[in-house]
Amino acid sequence: MDLTEKQINSALMYEGNFIQVRKDSVRLPDGSTSTREYITHPGAVAILALLDNGNLVMERQYRYPPKREFIELPAGKIDHGEDTLITAQRELLEETGYVAREWLHLTSAWPCIGYADERMEYYLARGLTQQGRQLDEGEFLEVFELSLADALDGIRSGKINDSKTIVGLLWLDKYLRDWL
Repeated sequence: MDLTEKQINSALMYEGNFIQVRKDSVRLPDGSTSTREYITHPGAVAILALLDNGNLVMERQYRYPPKREFIELPAGKIDHGEDTLITAQRELLEETGYVAREWLHLTSAWPCIGYADERMEYYLARGLTQQGRQLDEGEFLEVFELSLADALDGIRSGKINDSKTIVGLLWLDKYLRDWL
């Protein structure tokens, strides 16, 4: 069965600095029509930065839409045309001050498939060296170390509840336990 929905037309409802909101008319697999409202997003990376002592580099950051602080992995938006590894390297340095000797792409995930086309690329970074962070203007966050065991406990207790961070931490746990 072909489940593809075919675009009939598309309207730009809002254009921001890096997202767009679109409203499309689509033809459904049974031939009927419907509308789809969604956000286009350039994609992002999340970095599992593993220190030589086995701890992860984590961040605490206030997020305006939910109006609260979150514990998160270092992460950032992919610039137009930018290779995702370059994005990961740039974001790790900007936000945490670390550079990594080793990089491994772990997986890709789509966090909001019902209303956005955003894709998240996950990287493992090892062999870290501190070089001094270079936060973007208007960016405020606290960087700290956390063991993977404590991070997984944070997921269980609800202290860590950002979806990109949960996916990354669970993926890293599986990778370190079963795939090395």
